[in-house]
Amino acid sequence: MWINKSRLSLLYNSYTRNIGYVCMANHTLILGIGNTLLSDEGTGIHMLDYLCRHYPELPDVTCLDGGTLSFTLAPYIEEADNLIVIDAAELDAEPGTIELFSGEEMDRFAGKTKRSVHEVSLGDLLAIAHLTDTLPANRALVAVQPREVDWGHCLSNPVKQALPKAAGQILDLLQRWTPAGAQSGASLHLLRNPRPISATGC
Repeated sequence: MWINKSRLSLLYNSYTRNIGYVCMANHTLILGIGNTLLSDEGTGIHMLDYLCRHYPELPDVTCLDGGTLSFTLAPYIEEADNLIVIDAAELDAEPGTIELFSGEEMDRFAGKTKRSVHEVSLGDLLAIAHLTDTLPANRALVAVQPREVDWGHCLSNPVKQALPKAAGQILDLLQRWTPAGAQSGASLHLLRNPRPISATGC
């Protein structure tokens, strides 16, 4: 299912009612964050595109294009059993470096000021879920060090080369969080801007 980010809050209730979003057993939300007009700042969105093309049959997974973050994303986080966020972040490391933050470690990193390239804090969304006691117990942030955050549709080469490794970490998390004996045939639902992302192939 493809929906425009500007209609997330409007379509949330109808989506959960018609597709059964909240009824999925052990449902995982993969939230990509970023702006694809600013080169590596769009890493999270490019990662969603990579997952869609290479792993189209992930079990009980919804991939959500979160853009540059909005409070309308809160209901999606609250309804998920597991949460994976993919984001470009300042790690004080070489471009393309990947770091995985899980659980409370993710909360602390997201809550730090000036640690993300976005103006709206991921920590705010997590705080909302904390206050409503709906923050997924299984949660992780896959953070990638950007090289270029300037006008451009293409990822820099170091970040582009990091996508397969980041995908591997995501698959490891999904396997770790899947209960023994759970079925694995459910399709991946991709919620994102309908405009094709061509920068991944740059």
